[in-house]
Amino acid sequence: MQIEQEIQKTGLKLIAGVDEAGRGAWAGPVVAAAVVLPVLDKTHGINDSKQLTPAQREKLFKKIHGLALAVGVGIADVAEINRMGVGQASFVAMQRAVDNLEIKPEHILVDGYRVNFIQAPASGIIDGDAKSLSIAAASIVAKVTRDKIMTEAHNKYPRFGFAIHKGYGTVLHRERIAKHGTCAWHRKNFAPIRQIITGSKVQVALHG
Repeated sequence: MQIEQEIQKTGLKLIAGVDEAGRGAWAGPVVAAAVVLPVLDKTHGINDSKQLTPAQREKLFKKIHGLALAVGVGIADVAEINRMGVGQASFVAMQRAVDNLEIKPEHILVDGYRVNFIQAPASGIIDGDAKSLSIAAASIVAKVTRDKIMTEAHNKYPRFGFAIHKGYGTVLHRERIAKHGTCAWHRKNFAPIRQIITGSKVQVALHG
């Protein structure tokens, strides 16, 4: 994870990493995070959130907030996802995360290849959460924040099991939708949701 160090050699110091969680889910919001880290001499265990256990993510979530110069979170809710599509909603959430930083970054690293939606100097990094420490930190903050939101949603709609699958397309989630229909937290424009409701056979994308 040397990308930040290479950019810092050019004289830029305030570098934000941006990532999102929930883009592929069937229910719930897209949550994005932006993290500005100081120059660190070690990773402190920060890694791509997908490579960590829930307990590890929770621990690092607290550590990141202690280490970071700034942390911003942005959310695009289900109504926005249904209206503009999950791709555009993800961009909106990421821009909101950047806007919510308490300091203005000099450069932004975004997980992926699209950066034209960011209103600041930015670079897209494919598999950025495995190559950039600040993007990895952002992936953890986004994932933990979204998981907490989905656990709260479970309290309101326990029949769907949101606390278990966090809104992703698991077998359990598919079965619950087939039995109970949908609720306000479901992305009703998603093809898998429509197919389940109409009784069509779908291929379930296990948690991703």
